[in-house]
Amino acid sequence: MHFYGTGKVNEQGHLEIGGVDTVALAEQYGTPLYIYDVALIRERAKLFRGTFRDLNVDAQVAYASKAFSSIAMFQLAMEEGLSLDVVSAGELYTALQAGFPVERIHLHGNNKSLEELKMALDVGVGCIVVDNFYEIAILEDVISITNDVDAKMLLGCLLYNKLHYEKAAELWVECEDNYIAKRN
Repeated sequence: MHFYGTGKVNEQGHLEIGGVDTVALAEQYGTPLYIYDVALIRERAKLFRGTFRDLNVDAQVAYASKAFSSIAMFQLAMEEGLSLDVVSAGELYTALQAGFPVERIHLHGNNKSLEELKMALDVGVGCIVVDNFYEIAILEDVISITNDVDAKMLLGCLLYNKLHYEKAAELWVECEDNYIAKRN
């Protein structure tokens, strides 16, 4: 039988993970019980990051929080230099509570709400993955209220890439004017 990470069968014939008897864990905490092998997670994170580095690929390796969303897991991902893929306000909140660097958080997922997009912009997440034209429209409304030059430039790029050339051009001019005004 092959085990990954620290998994093995101990002298009692029980599965052991991370040096801990899983039968004892089940007796103490009940079942179902989710057990994560921290050593294996760290190993895989290093492997992914190292592979991109060795290939000279400028990339971010992101932990998908939908797999397991908890403060401890997010802190582990942070310790390993990973980025974090969140898909809801709850996951974003948990990431913030874990002290995860906002510049390494990506808000992803379809059907993001107005509140989720506002929250992401308010805290300054590193990336909002836009899924559809509806989200572009929401972002356009939110950004026009905040007058955030960087966000407007990002939205200008999105609109340009989605073939809204005239609106993108308007945003570029407005961004340029605001940027010049801020510098003077």
